[in-house]
Amino acid sequence: MKKFIPSLLILFFVSTLHSFAQGDIPPHIKEKITYPVLDFHPWVGVMPVQDPLMTYNPALDYKVAIDLYGTIKDSTSIHSAILEVARTYNLNIANGVPPEKIEIAAVIHGGLVQAILNEENYESKYSQPNPNLAAIKALEEVGVKFYVCGQSMGFYNLDASNITSMVNMAVSAKTTFITLGQMGYSYLNVSED
Repeated sequence: MKKFIPSLLILFFVSTLHSFAQGDIPPHIKEKITYPVLDFHPWVGVMPVQDPLMTYNPALDYKVAIDLYGTIKDSTSIHSAILEVARTYNLNIANGVPPEKIEIAAVIHGGLVQAILNEENYESKYSQPNPNLAAIKALEEVGVKFYVCGQSMGFYNLDASNITSMVNMAVSAKTTFITLGQMGYSYLNVSED
């Protein structure tokens, strides 16, 4: 019996995570979650917080360099790291930061370069349209800049013609983070892998 209970808990936990990954929002979240600007996926919303601290400070620059890496685990849905870029934007808006004060640079590297393949290359690889492109377009429209590691592109035998034109080629993720850091961007890792 003692061995059965931990197994049952693990099964419940895994099934709950799988449910969340598929976009199902529990009722207690669904009734409260808001979408200040971006609303292309259930998990880019934010929960309201009553009387929060650390709210918008007009003396600060809200510049963030977001680290995006990982692998394509489900080619039919938007990658979770890209969803977190949208959620980061929505969280700043919900925190009172004016859109013109938000500067987000999303830096893609490793196996996540597969998520930015253009339609032709994505369909060739996964036999379906690229679900990430509409999300990247929506993020680009609110001012998010996307960069991809040229080293990762080379390791995966890809070049600029294989990926969406919404993403800018950089020499490497490392040099991009160094440059962005020198420009006053704060580093934020939102990737799961």
